[in-house]
Amino acid sequence: MQSAVSAAPEPPAQWHRVLTLLADVSLFIGTRSVWTQAASHRLPVAAVISVCYASILVCGVLTLVVRRARSLARLDLCVLVTAVALALCTWVMNHGGSDEALLTTQAAKELVAGHAVYGHPWPWLFTRGVALTPTITGGYDFTYGYPPLAPLLTVPLLWLGHGGAPATAVSTGALVVGTVVLWRMLPVQWRSAATMACLGFGFLPTYARLGYPAITALALLIPVVVRWPRIGRGGRLGAAGVARAACLGAACAAQQLPWFLAPFLLAGIYAVRRGELGGRAATFVILRIAGVAATVWLLINTYFLVSEPGTWISGIALPLIQGATLHGQGLGDISLYFTNGSDRLDWYSHASLLLAAALLALLVLFMRRLGPAATVLPWCAFFLATRSQDGYYLMMTPLWLAAAVTAPPSEFVRAWQPRPRPLKGPYRRTALIATSALLVSPALVSAAVAVTGSPPLHLRVTAVRRLSANVISRLTLQVTNVDDTALTPHFMLTTNQGSSKYWSLVRGPATVPAHSTVRIEIRPAAGKYALRTQPSTRVRLRAFTATPQTLSSADVRLVTPTADSRSHRAG
Repeated sequence: MQSAVSAAPEPPAQWHRVLTLLADVSLFIGTRSVWTQAASHRLPVAAVISVCYASILVCGVLTLVVRRARSLARLDLCVLVTAVALALCTWVMNHGGSDEALLTTQAAKELVAGHAVYGHPWPWLFTRGVALTPTITGGYDFTYGYPPLAPLLTVPLLWLGHGGAPATAVSTGALVVGTVVLWRMLPVQWRSAATMACLGFGFLPTYARLGYPAITALALLIPVVVRWPRIGRGGRLGAAGVARAACLGAACAAQQLPWFLAPFLLAGIYAVRRGELGGRAATFVILRIAGVAATVWLLINTYFLVSEPGTWISGIALPLIQGATLHGQGLGDISLYFTNGSDRLDWYSHASLLLAAALLALLVLFMRRLGPAATVLPWCAFFLATRSQDGYYLMMTPLWLAAAVTAPPSEFVRAWQPRPRPLKGPYRRTALIATSALLVSPALVSAAVAVTGSPPLHLRVTAVRRLSANVISRLTLQVTNVDDTALTPHFMLTTNQGSSKYWSLVRGPATVPAHSTVRIEIRPAAGKYALRTQPSTRVRLRAFTATPQTLSSADVRLVTPTADSRSHRAG
């Protein structure tokens, strides 16, 4: 009797069933729209998606009824295969990409032709409704502004065709490979979480189809982050440790986001190894990791470092120095949407950098408590930046999962935490709280300075020239500069989130002297500007200046209500 009981198959944990089911359900999101598109244009793709629908349903049933843990693990694999098939089908239907993909593909073409990649604008890529990145100087960034790994990987795929397809193939392929690697490296019961985080919900596959180099960087960071506190255990890297350090260097050569994560990982590894081996051995471990990563990074960048050193360094640092306009879902929205602007936009960038430094210092100071969150902390700083798109956080969320599963608090129990004399003694807790507040206060003060800035220009529309009721060809503005310095504003109209194209100056001074009022006339970049017809549409007139960086906004009413809308309001 006892032998029969011991021979019974091990049942799966109920939470494992639920996790597999959630991963399976997440594959429904966005699938119908792709099936609809494929049914009208590519029936073989629609057929594959229909098979995936059947797989989702069958996996859903079997997940709830299988009796063995091994059977459920096989279902995890089936869900992964289904997710990969759906991701590839969606890429087949939508592989044109965004501005990121077009720039990456063009960079690969220039590389093949032996031309310089960095510092050369390619404005013809942005003539068909492709998103632009406006800068506070009144222009747009048409250059490639990422490290060179993505174009290098795109070169062999240029045969795929025109547009951004080669670059989107690289990023989609990287996401698929990264998902498989994460799935394989996680404990068996957690593997469906990898499928859900990477390919479920449609978030990351969308960024991959847009051709974001950050997806390639994510795929390279996955093997680095899984069980990252164990790197260098015993003072030895081994082949696996060297490979992970190489992946870190390659990730830094793919996109700039890993630059912000690397110091947090290195600080964490040093603290854990110092708690295990002592300071000297921990230092040697970190030096070896950094040396391998730097070597790989340099090897990838060598050609560009030699052939175009000046434009290369400014190109890979472009997102940090380009002076792009406010955009995203972070603190800058206060100046962009909730107030009429700020004359201290620079302070958003200061606040972001100061917060990143403060979070790194707090990680070192409280490694045993904050160590498990080391893969999340760096992205908090972007909430204060002038460019605070949620993609900065979203694209790295699989790393959060990898750390949550494989880097639990138990890995940091013996980690080293610096405790200088002022932080010891009977008032240790008070001293630590005060130190923490002191570390984050510069960032908070900088953010407050940015938010409380006032618009230096007061804007008023005095005349509107129309081609029709809701199509504008000219605006006449009265602009009052209340600042102490002369300002050169660049104007745009927006009717939704984000930015639009700048308007051109027709007559009037380009620079508004300090404490003066001028009258100017501007026209849309395309010669006409069509407004939405809803009377409730919020139309914002914005003026950016580069020196100093400022934003001034004003709500304007330009839509002529229709007879139907007037009668509707009256009713």
